[in-house]
Amino acid sequence: MEQGFGVPARPRPDQVIGRGDVLSRARGQLSQGGSVLLYGPAGIGKSVIVRTLGAEFAGDGTTVLRCSATESESHLPFLALVDLLGLVADEVADVLPAPQRAALESALTGRGESSEQRDGLALRLAVLSVLRALAARGPVLIVVDDLQWMDPASAELLAFAARRVSGLPVRMIGAVRTDGDPQDHHDRYVRAFPSQALTLQIPALSRAQVSELLADRGHADLPRAVQRDIHRTSGGNPLFALELGRALAESKTPPRPGEPLPVPTSLRTLVLNRLGMLSAETRRTLLIACAGARPTLSLLRSAGRTNAEAEISVASALGLVETDHDGVVRFAHPLISAALYAEALQEDRRTAHAALAEAASDVIERARHLALATPGRDELVASGLAEAAVVAAERGAPGVAAQLGLLAARHTPFGDADTANLRRLDAADHALRAGETDLAGTIARDVLVTATSPADRVRAWIVVIASVEHSLSDVDDIYPQALADAGEDPGLQALVRYELAWRILLIDGAMAEAAAEAGRAARLAAEAGDRRTELFALSFQALNEALSGHPDAEATLALATAEPQDPQVAVHHNGPQYIRFRILHMSDQLDEARATITWLLSEARRRGAVEGEIVFARGLAETELRSGRCGTALELAREGLRLVEDTGMYEVPALRDAALAEASGGSVQRALSLAQDGVRRAEAYGDMSYLSRALCALGHAQLVGADHRGAVDTLRRVRELEREMGVTDPSRDRWHGDLAEALVRVGELDEAQAVIDATRIPATRLGRASILAVLDRSEALVRAARGDLDGAAALLTDARDRLGALGYALEEARASLALSRVERERHNPAAARTALNDAARIFKRAKALPWLELVGAGPAASPAPAGTAEASAPAAEQAHADQGIPDFSTLAAMERQVAALVLEGATNREIAATLFISVKTVEATLTRVYRKLGIRSRVDIVRLAAKRRAAG
Repeated sequence: MEQGFGVPARPRPDQVIGRGDVLSRARGQLSQGGSVLLYGPAGIGKSVIVRTLGAEFAGDGTTVLRCSATESESHLPFLALVDLLGLVADEVADVLPAPQRAALESALTGRGESSEQRDGLALRLAVLSVLRALAARGPVLIVVDDLQWMDPASAELLAFAARRVSGLPVRMIGAVRTDGDPQDHHDRYVRAFPSQALTLQIPALSRAQVSELLADRGHADLPRAVQRDIHRTSGGNPLFALELGRALAESKTPPRPGEPLPVPTSLRTLVLNRLGMLSAETRRTLLIACAGARPTLSLLRSAGRTNAEAEISVASALGLVETDHDGVVRFAHPLISAALYAEALQEDRRTAHAALAEAASDVIERARHLALATPGRDELVASGLAEAAVVAAERGAPGVAAQLGLLAARHTPFGDADTANLRRLDAADHALRAGETDLAGTIARDVLVTATSPADRVRAWIVVIASVEHSLSDVDDIYPQALADAGEDPGLQALVRYELAWRILLIDGAMAEAAAEAGRAARLAAEAGDRRTELFALSFQALNEALSGHPDAEATLALATAEPQDPQVAVHHNGPQYIRFRILHMSDQLDEARATITWLLSEARRRGAVEGEIVFARGLAETELRSGRCGTALELAREGLRLVEDTGMYEVPALRDAALAEASGGSVQRALSLAQDGVRRAEAYGDMSYLSRALCALGHAQLVGADHRGAVDTLRRVRELEREMGVTDPSRDRWHGDLAEALVRVGELDEAQAVIDATRIPATRLGRASILAVLDRSEALVRAARGDLDGAAALLTDARDRLGALGYALEEARASLALSRVERERHNPAAARTALNDAARIFKRAKALPWLELVGAGPAASPAPAGTAEASAPAAEQAHADQGIPDFSTLAAMERQVAALVLEGATNREIAATLFISVKTVEATLTRVYRKLGIRSRVDIVRLAAKRRAAG
């Protein structure tokens, strides 16, 4: 048996979905000899974590003692003790004193002395002696699951031992259920663990994690909208989510739109065991409450429940519901509402919805309840639902509009199939706006089964294409079918040609051909009088012409933004205003670009256009990043990534933008991880366009992280991809300066100059002033590496000033940082300090944390030519070492920054504020500084600095 606490192997990913942080913290605590207590409600995953960690540590030579208590056996004394020690007590019995051995044997076998003697001091000491004897042979891990069911006698013994194992290689990990007040249960059981035990509450799973869990258990084919409902109904509880998923997979009749999910009997029993204490009238009131979207006491009274307050009060006392200050009745857990509805008779459900339809004042709620209360098909009900769907869409709730549209189609009489299909297609359009792409695709494919009208069929094909997002290669066979259905109709041809233009761009990566196909679609739409499609096609044509350097791009954009405009197209993420933003951004008009994208973002949020909100938030994040607002950009990019993960939409663009924001304002390691993920996914989708953009983000992160060779390889690949695609505008992703700088760092000066020269041609022709300034900065690096320090300094000064005037704060600061290095090599320390301070000031204001680290590294971060002052630095440091003066160069970048601020007299809080870190981080950094320099206080830092100055 091995001694010590080794770090165990990681568990399989399918065991710990959504539990990486909890496992990591618990594993770290156990690996350091500590104990862990997990708590949370039933089904949250405590047992999985306990079993996973127990299995991990069992493999490192640890003696693992396990018990898992049950409610039915909690009255049996010492049963948990038998589970824990029954198999190991004999191994160490010989070392126990006779009274302890007898007491332990009596407790484990249930024979011998009275319970009074078994519960005495001898038994307590016996348990402690067994643990000590086992610990003398190697580490011991006590694993206790369902601590709340442990028999009181065993729990008391465990608590006695827990208070006395300090200093021994004995750890404990336990789990306790907290169905009521978590803190109350936590406090009751924590005494059974060592005083320094780490207590962790197990959180609910996010929507994305629930989807991952369902896929892992074989339910990946459930529609995204259903997975969303499962997450909401389960409250993020993995057991509840899996049971709901299983019930749905086995159900032959999925729930109707607007209805709660079917709840299996196992979960109904678990959450509704208190319903038997309620009267029939109270249950009817609760059924109406769970059928309503936002039930209030006044609504319940209007629905005929005259004793609503008293009945809700009874349910509240049982912990089923609660009422907030506005009178809104909320169920304690979403599953209670779903289970109550699921077990009700169909007739009772319809009665509840009929009562709510009479009481509701809102047109949407009234139409929904009337539909759910009406069996069969009724055109009056159907038309009311269709009108309510329009209202919901206008209010910015496209997801609700989609559900109402489906209900409208379901209630449309059998003899009117065309109307039913139109209502389904309207619902599909709403679903696309809400980000429910799989629901939209399912609706459209259902329409294609029965539709005979060419217009309906083409419209359905368009929805199918849109529902696969960027996996357009999966629907290659659809385009010929859609064109065949379109026939010679110019309006229908325009719809299909526009989608074909997107396919040419994303799959073939051919911008010129995509622009030509979009132009063809625009002309056909104009012929048909379809201004909406014409505007979309012109916008797409203008963007591709701009990126490929076509001289007509500006004229095409003018056509796209000319009157008349369609209000829906104007705020669409593929509409003319967004394309105008993209072109403004490319042409260095940052203020106007920000104003445009901010307006678009607010409109998307107001209208509930989820995909538009995501796209516009990404656009604003990129603008803020260019302007030097890294903190704001990072928040926007992270929120965009969360939205994409929650909705399940195409993730590559969000990964790319988040990587760029992290590289400038967050964590370089996270930036690399996000960018690499984006590259892998773009390759899997066959998305040429965003593959190049994800690679740009990866190359930038590699450059910031000082992986210069990696940056060169990555950005060379971008160069080849853009050549294949026909991209000529260098402002699309602005990677050229990064590639040139990385090439300088690895000594490839000729290639660096070639990149600069080649990029100057289109940048000059297109008037991309910021690109030209960045190229000058890159050329200055080439000159400096070749020994032309004066020329480099002049170029950098000019480039810095131009970038500052254009509003590109980060690029300006990068120029100042490079200038500080060149000035130092020119033996101009005052100018070097000024330039370095300028860079630090901008980076601090921008909250550009990775760049602040590089500023802390100072001139040493840049390799110096032989024979310069940089080359003589080691000799100077050796002279200091010979005089017994500690070497400040041994400090890391952050440590040097903290030490420098200490020299300025800054307090820990002031240092934290200056460097955008916590006070605890400052304290920990100072501790490392003291250790490395062999000193004890802040005063010693000042003394050492004075000695180094005196030593030259």
